[in-house]
Amino acid sequence: MRAPVTELPVVLDRVSARAGTMIIVDSVSLSIASGSPTLVVGPNGAGKSTLLRLCMGLLRPTEGRIMWGGRADPTPTRRAFVFQRPVMLRRTVAANVAYGLRHADHPHEKIAARTAQLLKRVGLSDLASRAARRLSGGEQQRLALARALARDPELLLLDEPTASLDPAATRSVEEIIRMAAESGIKIVMASHDLGQVKRLAGDVVFMLRGAVREQTSAATFFTNPTTEEAAAFVRGELVV
Repeated sequence: MRAPVTELPVVLDRVSARAGTMIIVDSVSLSIASGSPTLVVGPNGAGKSTLLRLCMGLLRPTEGRIMWGGRADPTPTRRAFVFQRPVMLRRTVAANVAYGLRHADHPHEKIAARTAQLLKRVGLSDLASRAARRLSGGEQQRLALARALARDPELLLLDEPTASLDPAATRSVEEIIRMAAESGIKIVMASHDLGQVKRLAGDVVFMLRGAVREQTSAATFFTNPTTEEAAAFVRGELVV
């Protein structure tokens, strides 16, 4: 019997990404394994979003290689990605989730029941028949999470999903993320909010100028960072 496909660990071996002559990610070697959420932090322009896109397979490295569970094939089998500003399809909330299920090859006869389960999971059951584009920003982000969860992901990558949300909406999204992590989904999430990092992270990847400067437990990152740049970032100072 063939072993089930796994996405983990994600291993980056001296991976770089360039746009023309600009280096966006610079020779990153990194291993992301199952477990508690990994939060990717750093100043704007550090390369966080590009790193997540590389881990998803949305971008190919210009140098180095990436392996998913020992495979070099970038086809996302059980990977899902949520953007900071997700695109809502021109259809209802429920139909957005059903679309995700169909593209994940979910059995047709089970789509309606699974859609209802996912909407309940993200607190949108009462809005199932509303046009998705009429939702608030926080509701759209919860719907984007429901669509991502429709893929039954082993690895869920989130690019600053609460960056433009108010505190109440942020709390709702964080609770969904926390429940997903507790269910065994590996979360890798970019964030600029150190309070959020403290609330969610098991470990932290600190990036600066395209390079990974630290990868350590969240507790160590906040109490004993090993580089002066990370220490300054934790203190809230400007780091460029």
